[in-house]
Amino acid sequence: MKRARLTNHPIPKWAYLLFIVLAAFVLYRIFQHRASEVKAAQPPVRPVLVAKIITKDVPLYLDEIGTCAAYETVQVQAQVSGQIVARNFQDGADVKKGDLLFTIDPRPYQAALEQAQGQLAQAQSKLVLDQITLKRQQELRARNVISPQDLDAAQATVKSDEAMVKTAEGAVAAAQVNLDYCSIRSSINGRAGLRLVDVGNVVTGGNGGGGGAVLLTIQGLDPIYTDFTVAENDLPLVRRYLGGPNVKVETRAADGSMPPRLGDLYFIDTAVQPGAGTVKARGVTPNPDHALWPLEFVRVRFILDLFKDATLVPSQAVQISQSGPFVFVVKADNTVDLRPVKPGQRQDGDMTVIQDGVQPGETVVVTGQLALAPGTKVDPKPYNPPGPPNGGQVAAKAPM
Repeated sequence: MKRARLTNHPIPKWAYLLFIVLAAFVLYRIFQHRASEVKAAQPPVRPVLVAKIITKDVPLYLDEIGTCAAYETVQVQAQVSGQIVARNFQDGADVKKGDLLFTIDPRPYQAALEQAQGQLAQAQSKLVLDQITLKRQQELRARNVISPQDLDAAQATVKSDEAMVKTAEGAVAAAQVNLDYCSIRSSINGRAGLRLVDVGNVVTGGNGGGGGAVLLTIQGLDPIYTDFTVAENDLPLVRRYLGGPNVKVETRAADGSMPPRLGDLYFIDTAVQPGAGTVKARGVTPNPDHALWPLEFVRVRFILDLFKDATLVPSQAVQISQSGPFVFVVKADNTVDLRPVKPGQRQDGDMTVIQDGVQPGETVVVTGQLALAPGTKVDPKPYNPPGPPNGGQVAAKAPM
């Protein structure tokens, strides 16, 4: 029986090439899988909005609620009695000092003036005649023709005539004043209210000391008072800056419909109101367009001082944790650093003063802080704050 003989067949070249291709493909897939694992292990880059820390002069202030009051209030009264024959203004119109408002029938007072002028003329004529008689008496007495008693009588008569002339002059002046009072004029610049009498009414004057009929009320509106109160707890801060050059009163419309108006502190009370725990204060506010009216509610910013080159960040950048306020600062490699800060007072434009913890020129994260931690890489984009409404926003009171 014959044994079969084994023979070695050579491996084709294409098999080697196939093996090499398959091995390369397996290695590529292994490296690709490992690269995806490494990439998945790295934290993603977080998109955030950032802003530069700036410096600016900002005020130290207290925000209060107040009301406006007329700078001057005049009740126009009749000073002589008579019938109103003319009205020379419109209700609610702006009037100037010296403008004619009402006219009282002047005829009785014109007649009284003419009568007083006639009596003055009589007194002056009598004085002239008696002065001539006195001169003759003095000449006769010099020649010893008349007695001393006759000369004394002539001198006394002249003295009496001079007194009568003065009395008549006073009567003329009084009659002229009463005639002038028939033309009732405004004593201030202001706005007329609603008239209380019409043409044809007979009014009573106040020359007797009791005060005449009130015809009209005029209120001065430029400038205007801004009345507000300061809480008792804020008095130590107020006293620290009271009398300083930067103390001002800024008045703002309640609805922000006009720009803030800066005025001066006019008065602050020296006693706390019982039961209220507040102190009355008053400012003087320019009001050339009469946009502010008496008894109108306004927002008041009581400015105590001005801080130079204060450090400011957008208010949204300041976050609160269990350890206190902090901000995220973006470093040069676009990673963030958690920085504890000491925030101060909030300012217009939605900015907050930072007293300690950051430096001007650094970049802070404004939005997107929720997904951040120290060392997180970020994709920073510039933050564009929204424009403030007309007149700005009144921030809540916060301690410096």
